[in-house]
Amino acid sequence: MKFFINATRTLFLAVFIWLMIKGAMVLWLGIFGVSLLLALLFGRIFCGWICPMNTVMIPTEWLSKKLNLQAKDAPKWLKSGFLSWSMLIILILAMIVLKKLAGFEMPILLYVLLLSVGVTLRYKPEVFHNKICPFGALQSLTGKFALLTEKVNFNKCIGCKLCESVCPSKAVIVSKQDKKARINPTLCHQCFNCQLMCPKDAINYGNKKNKKGEKNNENL
Repeated sequence: MKFFINATRTLFLAVFIWLMIKGAMVLWLGIFGVSLLLALLFGRIFCGWICPMNTVMIPTEWLSKKLNLQAKDAPKWLKSGFLSWSMLIILILAMIVLKKLAGFEMPILLYVLLLSVGVTLRYKPEVFHNKICPFGALQSLTGKFALLTEKVNFNKCIGCKLCESVCPSKAVIVSKQDKKARINPTLCHQCFNCQLMCPKDAINYGNKKNKKGEKNNENL
C-alpha cells in the first residue's frame, strides 16, 4: 500500500511539473476542481495523494528534522486560520489583474509550492496544511462532508498515539478522557499514514456511517 501511495504521488508530481513546463497549468486547476467534488465522496484525497505541495513537503520535513531546524510551535499570528483564505483571495486577484493589465499569467502554483517548502523547513507540516495553504482551505469545505473517510474502531483502539505522530495535518487526536483516537475528516488527507501505523488495525477507510464501536468524531 505504501509503495502504491508513493508511486501515485510521484506520478502526479511529474504531471504537475510537465504541465508547468508546457504552460498548461489551467489543466492542473481543472484536476483540482474535480477533486473538490470528489472530496464529497472520498474525502481530501487530493491533499494526501495528488497535491505536489504535500509530496515535496514529505522529504522537506525529513530534512528539517535531520538538520534540527523545526520549531516546536508556530507563531501566534499563524494560528488564526485567516491566512489561508486571505492568500486565496490575494492570489486570485493578482492572477486576474496581471492577466488583464500586463498579459502575464502569474505562476501561483509554483509560488505556493516554494512557500510550502520554506514553511516546512521551519515548522511542522500541519502549519502549512491547516493555516496557510489556500487550496487546502477549499478542500476542507467539501472534505468535511466526505461519505468515505478514515475512521476509528473504539473496541480496538488502545490510545497509543502512534496515529497522532504520523498525521501530517493533525487530523488525529487521542482523547485525554477515554484514550481513544478520533479523526477529523475536515483536516484528514486520507493519506493512510495512521492506518498503516496502527498496531491494532483499529483504523480503516470506509463509509462514515459506522458499525458499532467505530467512530469518526469531528468534535476533537
